[in-house]
Amino acid sequence: MRRARGLEFLTYRVTSTEEIVSAIEAAHAAGAAVLNAMASVMINANRQVIIDRTAILRMPAIYQFPEGAEQGGFAAYGPRIVQIYRQLAVPVARLFRGEHPQDMPVQQPTAFELVINLKTAKALGVTIPERLLIRADKVIE
Repeated sequence: MRRARGLEFLTYRVTSTEEIVSAIEAAHAAGAAVLNAMASVMINANRQVIIDRTAILRMPAIYQFPEGAEQGGFAAYGPRIVQIYRQLAVPVARLFRGEHPQDMPVQQPTAFELVINLKTAKALGVTIPERLLIRADKVIE
């Protein structure tokens, strides 16, 4: 548990799909008001489980990939998954051509999107400030 700016941050580590729902429920029972679903292959592959569980608990969740909000999550901020896979293809191709990993630069996504799902926000009883909606790259109504 960490505290910053008057907020308390709880971290729940999950190592299997079966642990996701119980971690969300434990966070909710501990008083968590929102969930930040961090980027990982397992979390992304199970985002519908997270979306469904947080909806039942009326807990807004933000995702690291825009696809999470487009699938029914509350909000998302990050690069598109397809952008990451395209970017990953470049070093893989270079490896197949015989280049050494230590000779390749580290690449990071350069385009990030803010996606807000107003339909989900309304279902959760959350009002999104107009100033935030104006900044969003995509608003789902």
